[in-house]
Amino acid sequence: MPKKIKYILAALTLLTLTLSTSACSMYPPLTPTPPQPDNSTQHTNPDWTLPSENEPPAIPLPDFPPVIAQAMPSVVSVTTERIVSGLFGQYAQPAAGSGVIIDGEGYVVTNNHVIEDAQSIYVELNDGRTFPAYLVGTDVLTDLAVIKIDAANLPYAYWGDSALLSIGDWVIAIGNALGEGITATEGIVSRLNVSVDVEGNTLYGLIQTTAAINPGNSGGPLVNMAGEVIGITSIKMAAVGVEGMGYAISSDEAKLIIPDLIHHGHVTYPWLGVGLYTVDPSIAAAINLSVDKGALIVELVDNSPAHAAGLRTDDVIIRFGDKEITNVADLVQAIRSSQVGQELEITFVRGEDTKITSARLIERPTP
Repeated sequence: MPKKIKYILAALTLLTLTLSTSACSMYPPLTPTPPQPDNSTQHTNPDWTLPSENEPPAIPLPDFPPVIAQAMPSVVSVTTERIVSGLFGQYAQPAAGSGVIIDGEGYVVTNNHVIEDAQSIYVELNDGRTFPAYLVGTDVLTDLAVIKIDAANLPYAYWGDSALLSIGDWVIAIGNALGEGITATEGIVSRLNVSVDVEGNTLYGLIQTTAAINPGNSGGPLVNMAGEVIGITSIKMAAVGVEGMGYAISSDEAKLIIPDLIHHGHVTYPWLGVGLYTVDPSIAAAINLSVDKGALIVELVDNSPAHAAGLRTDDVIIRFGDKEITNVADLVQAIRSSQVGQELEITFVRGEDTKITSARLIERPTP
C-alpha cells in the first residue's frame, strides 16, 4: 500500500530503537588468534593506473539559463485568502502557491489544494502585474485546477510528453517557493509512475524528482531541458533526514484533465465499479492466488459495469483493453484514459482459470 503523506507541509517523525544484549558465562571467553597480515608483495601491480585516466572526459552539465529564460515568463505566483475560525473569531488567512499560464488568454493551471476553499485568488505575473482570478474548474482526484485572469497576449507554456522521460533526465522546478517570488531549482527524474496516498486520496502516475520543492511551489511547472512542461508540482515528502522526494503530476495526466475543467468545470470519469488491491508475490502467497501480479477485486458495486460483465470479488484483472495490468495504478490509469460509453475487453483470472469478458464504462457517479 502506498505510504500516506500530506501535501507540501507533511511531516514524519523518525524513531531510533537501540537494542542491547548481554551474556555471561562461567568461564572466560576464549580469545581467537587474529589473522596475520600478509605483508608479501605478491598482490601488487606496479603498472596499475586509475581507469578514469584512459576514459573520455565527463559530459558537461546542461545549460540551464536558456531553459529557465524560456519557461519562467509563463510561471505565476498564486495568492489566496481563506476564512478560518480562531480564538478571536473569523479572520482571513493568506496562502501562497504557483501556477502556469497555458494559453495567451489567461487560463492558468495550478493545484486543487492551492485554491481549495479560497475566498479570493490573485495571480502575479512574471512582469509584476497582479490580477484577480476566478475559478474555472477543479478536480480533487488528480489535485488539478484551472483558474483564469482577464488579460490577453500572455506568455504561455509549451507542453512536453512525460511518457518520454527516463530516470536520470534533468528537470527544473519553477515556482513561488516560500511565497518569496519565482525561483528555479534543478534536479533529475528519480522515479516514474509513482502512486502516493495523500490524506486518503491516491495520486497516480506521479514523477518523483530531486529538484528542491518547497511550500509555495505547489502548482508550478516541472520542465524538461527543452523548457517544456512535463509535470505540475504537487507534493513533497518532508521529514527529518529525508531529502529529494518531491512529486509532480505528469503532463500526460494533466493534458487529459485540463480540457474537461475548461469545458465543463469538472472532470467526467469513466467508471467500472470495483474496489481494488494490488497483487504482488507476498499477497498471492498469503491468499493462495494463482497469479502474482494484477488488480484484485475486493469490492463490486451492484448494477455497475463490472457487475454486468460478470466479474466477482477475488477475480484478478490482468489486462484491460490493450493494456497489461500489473497493479491498481495500471488499471486506474487505463480506465481514466478510456471514454464513457466505450466497451473494453477485460482479461481476468478466477481461481486457476484465465477468462475474458467485456464491460461498457459509464460516467463515475458523484461521490
